[in-house]
Amino acid sequence: MAHPYVLLSAAVSLDGFLDDTGPARLLLSGPEDFDRVDEVRATSDAILVGAGTLRTDNPRLLVNSPERRAARVAAGLPEYPLKVTVSASGDLDPDAQFWHTGGAKTLYTTDKEAERLRGLLPADVDVVALGPDVEWRAVLDHLGNVKGVRRLMVEGGGRVHTQLLRQGLADELQLAVAPLLVGQAEAPRMFGPGAYPPGRMRLLETRTVGDVVLLRYVPTAPGTGSLASAADRRWLETACELAAQCPPSRTAFSVGAVIVAADGTELARGHSREGGDPVVHAEEAALAKLDPADPRLPGATVYSSLEPCARRSSRPAPCARLILEAGVRRVVTAWREPDTFVQSADGSALLTAAGADVVILPEYEERAKAPNAHLLPPSTRP
Repeated sequence: MAHPYVLLSAAVSLDGFLDDTGPARLLLSGPEDFDRVDEVRATSDAILVGAGTLRTDNPRLLVNSPERRAARVAAGLPEYPLKVTVSASGDLDPDAQFWHTGGAKTLYTTDKEAERLRGLLPADVDVVALGPDVEWRAVLDHLGNVKGVRRLMVEGGGRVHTQLLRQGLADELQLAVAPLLVGQAEAPRMFGPGAYPPGRMRLLETRTVGDVVLLRYVPTAPGTGSLASAADRRWLETACELAAQCPPSRTAFSVGAVIVAADGTELARGHSREGGDPVVHAEEAALAKLDPADPRLPGATVYSSLEPCARRSSRPAPCARLILEAGVRRVVTAWREPDTFVQSADGSALLTAAGADVVILPEYEERAKAPNAHLLPPSTRP
């Protein structure tokens, strides 16, 4: 299932607050940053806010620029992005501006609240029941696979930002840091306490926008177990890029691999036929660059554009076995190995039988196949 690219967007004070405790909304951004946010909205497929933000701020969530709206229409898109909110309690005001401005709207809620809300809210609001609880992965699955959303902008509030980041579901964080201090302990913060993914985020960009500073970060820490995180997708994308660097071959696949520690530190990378070795595999090349006693390996994740091999004729040990011998117990891959060179290849079964978690992200399969198109039957080529 293809999740949207999830962008968390907020303006914060120097001490990390989204607002103060006064009756009026604290304006943290200036005209230049409001225009930047309008541009980000215009390039998004959907904009999401939590029900708490609807209650406290009564936002419209529109693309304000007529030129940007016209550009969307010219590109075959709706004039406005889809507006989305989430509410487990169903505590929503049917007169809020959110429901009566812009284009299409979707509400995600529980089975218990869905029928009541369908009778309460305007008829054009798509009320989606997700079961007894509202889970973020279910929301993102539905947005990606049913609504066709590929880029989701999340504008708050702090509880929503916290939940998405803690669950490893945020692909990017954009913070506009305003030159003022709030200092009120009761004021809402961008992020609440809790267990967040470990390690340091990667800084993509920093620039001034009027008198605020825009910071763009992406998470790097792999997911855990069988659940994929946003960082897993980014690292698997890197593995697919490495596969495209392989010297082409008529007798072997082009594969890329990256090994990443639990805190998001890249340990090693490799690709097929690296260094002029005609038979070296990507995972093998990456593992060879590490000390087998590296204490980070048991908690690491191997990202491979193609399922690690279970059998091979060119070396004594297949890559799935090398991964297990290194102590790694989590693998993320894009594409199951076809029978092109090995019949009934099933490296995933070898890994899972030994207790490893194997996560397959089929949305990257076409990218993994691309440098191998010449090896595939025409009907299976990307």
